[in-house]
Amino acid sequence: MTLTDADPIAPGRDQVELRVPASPAYLAVLRTASAGLAARLDLTLDEIEDLRIAVDEACALLLADAGPGDELVAVFDLEADALAVHVTGPARHLPQRESFAWAVLEALVGQIETGPCTTGTHGTGSFIRMRHERARRLGAPPARGRR
Repeated sequence: MTLTDADPIAPGRDQVELRVPASPAYLAVLRTASAGLAARLDLTLDEIEDLRIAVDEACALLLADAGPGDELVAVFDLEADALAVHVTGPARHLPQRESFAWAVLEALVGQIETGPCTTGTHGTGSFIRMRHERARRLGAPPARGRR
């Protein structure tokens, strides 16, 4: 079978990487990409908006300590029923998990992981990895527990 834009996502087949300057001016690019890729997974409008806001919030947190030449790198992995987003940026320290920013992220996406970047092409800084599973249809509640 050959995939077209209208075909469902094949598991493990699609990955998109975006590199933008570590500046608030470029967050709109990442928000738009998030929404467009989430729409390919047939997410609801609410799920698409939640994911878009979560990516924006994560990127804003990773902008701390940004200097000239620094980048935000977002890798989107499209799975059959989920979208995983791994974002790296120059922030050396992220807010505590008890902070309001983390509460927002945890409310918007199903899974979240964070940590320091110590190796690889992304340099030093931190990463935030989020994964949002598509809600089950036929009246089942969304995976992240929204009522």
